[in-house]
Amino acid sequence: MLARIRKSIEEKDQGFTLIELLVVMIIIGILAAIAIPIFLNQRKSAHDSAIKSDLRGAATEVESYYVANQKYPAAYGDFSANVKTSPGVSITYTTASGAYCLKGTNTDASQDWYYDSDNGGLLSGTATC
Repeated sequence: MLARIRKSIEEKDQGFTLIELLVVMIIIGILAAIAIPIFLNQRKSAHDSAIKSDLRGAATEVESYYVANQKYPAAYGDFSANVKTSPGVSITYTTASGAYCLKGTNTDASQDWYYDSDNGGLLSGTATC
């Protein structure tokens, strides 16, 4: 009995063949080719969400300023002390004729975003104020 077990152990192949290793590497390459673009799109989506969140926060501060002073702020510096932005996000502010517009940008995002008080709030990068 022990002789038969010892003989089967000695005759058994040890390690992997080159073909088996190549097949595994091809499978890993295919999975990486699928996963990397998805990961990069998720990063852009996260940057877009950060811009939108920051714009909503800035719009809340503008509206709070309006409630306290009965007019929209003349410049971004009038209310920006209370606005916290995400890393890489910059916001510009313009006002005209009883309305305001906030533009949020990030170089890593897929597009710029706008918050236009006259046209219904958040708008995608194709819009302008």
